[in-house]
Amino acid sequence: MADRLTVRSRGIDDVERVWQRFVPSARLERVDPQRVSFSWNSVELPGFSVVAYELAASVHSSVRMDEQIMACRMIGDDIRVEAEGRSLDPRRPWLAADGGAEAHWTGAARVRALVFDRSDAERLARIVSGDDRLVLRRLDPAARDRAAATQWERSFAHVSASLEATHDDPILSAELQRHALLTTLSTFHTPYVDALQRSHQRRAAPRTVRRAIAHIEAHAKEPLLLEDIAVASGISSRGLQHAFRRALDTTPMEYLRLVRVVGAHEELRAGVPVSVAEVARRWGFSSASRFARYHREHYGQNPAQVARMF
Repeated sequence: MADRLTVRSRGIDDVERVWQRFVPSARLERVDPQRVSFSWNSVELPGFSVVAYELAASVHSSVRMDEQIMACRMIGDDIRVEAEGRSLDPRRPWLAADGGAEAHWTGAARVRALVFDRSDAERLARIVSGDDRLVLRRLDPAARDRAAATQWERSFAHVSASLEATHDDPILSAELQRHALLTTLSTFHTPYVDALQRSHQRRAAPRTVRRAIAHIEAHAKEPLLLEDIAVASGISSRGLQHAFRRALDTTPMEYLRLVRVVGAHEELRAGVPVSVAEVARRWGFSSASRFARYHREHYGQNPAQVARMF
């Protein structure tokens, strides 16, 4: 379940206390206590946090990452950022993962950050890339290019807004967390990017697809990511997608969606005494309208029509 936190304060102790809840190594130094204005909003999931705050003050801040990875973007005047002994372009997102990072500003700054547990991030990156030895170390703190930086900012906006609207939907939250991590790892020069450029498990026996189908059908009502299906099938997620395309001309997630649509349709036909929205939610759809669209595409009628018939 997502944990949402909102703080409004004019005390510098509150600023550091809140930051350290998410990044224990965070420190605020040389702050003018007479000029502090602090506004914080965050959403916290296991192993992942989305942070947005505004701090009006003259500040020197620092973090030292060991068990976490943080991607950050700062907006304001007179901002300076240093990481790994390098000065970074403050107009682009930057990464704090190995060693320390420092930021300096006067006046006010808006800060947007994604914070990941390193071990969780490595587990997902290994599954997606197919490289079981991948380690998220030696990460370049500077964005690869302007296009990658822009994509990260769009991703942050999408993930932040969507998490605010999910109402603790575990399936959608897991997808958003996955999207945030993979976008972040692709924004910077990381071992994950290198692994994706190598070829892994391009061929797969039909048995792999059968295992995936069995797992999907057994767990369709549960939060299920592509990586979960791949692990159950004994193959990387890239290899599994290739196998599905070759064998069924679809993707594992499209197949999962079809299984969920069919399952929800059968519940409606059975006359289950609940709303269409509740049936859609039970089968993993984040909204009734989205379920209705998929149902129309497959059955040619609205799910409400089916519910009235039985």
